Amino acid sequence: MSAATTALSPPKPLRGRRVGAKRRSGSILGLVAWICGLVFFLPFAWMLLTSLHSESDAATNPPSVGAGLTLQGYREFFGASTGVSPWPPLINSLTASLVSTLLVLLLAIPAAYALSIKPVRKWTDVMFFFLSTKMLPAVAGLLPVYLIAKNAGMLDNISLLVILYTSMNLPIAVWMMRSFLAEVPTEILEAASIDGAGLLTILSRIVAPVAAPGIAATALISFIFSWNELLFARVLTGVVAGTAPVFLTGFVTSQGLFLAKVCAAAICVSLPVLIAGFAAQDKLVQGLSLGAVK
Repeated sequence: MSAATTALSPPKPLRGRRVGAKRRSGSILGLVAWICGLVFFLPFAWMLLTSLHSESDAATNPPSVGAGLTLQGYREFFGASTGVSPWPPLINSLTASLVSTLLVLLLAIPAAYALSIKPVRKWTDVMFFFLSTKMLPAVAGLLPVYLIAKNAGMLDNISLLVILYTSMNLPIAVWMMRSFLAEVPTEILEAASIDGAGLLTILSRIVAPVAAPGIAATALISFIFSWNELLFARVLTGVVAGTAPVFLTGFVTSQGLFLAKVCAAAICVSLPVLIAGFAAQDKLVQGLSLGAVK
């Protein structure tokens, strides 16, 4: 080894201290991440524990953590005493969320393709227009939407929710999908065009597989927003098209708030979103952190 190389190389004790410092910082960051995760998980764990208690134990102050466990809250949610089934609202929420999410993807992917891979003129103005539609508070458009739905005879109709959820989630989906599709290698698309592939073939067989993490992240976020929406569903639906969040509001009665039953209902309503999140966890992480390709 030459003298110049020796002079430029840091001493071994110094390199060891640097490696040790990196390991300690990594351990500290890992500990902070675990603490943050536990803090966010604690309310859900407390809600789950409360749902397994009786109403008398759940209403104590402070709450009785070591009280006996029971499934009575879940029996009440599924109509053991009232006979009111939660399945119609759950099916309505699932239908509106899945159909609107599918429509959002079918519309957002071609729009994002035009704004990223095949950019239109003044695409930044187009993106700002999409984003500006989210600046209006939802409650400000509630009365016009109600009047339009009433005149069209679409009140208490699941199709109305599908249309609303699609229009509400489409701007965010276009913004997300554009950032993902912008990272798709243009060489692949040019090669497909030379081979004679049309637009639909390029979108379905080339863009969709490459941008699968971004599509999964966009679909999951659209599904969550649709599933959790309450304001429009509460005002525009009734007996036929009521959704799961609307069904939850029925547990707040004049007799009071029954904590165990409400927590059991909240757990059951949250399960579809949790299952979808765990099922698409790997795709979601890739889509939100790395984009469409590594």
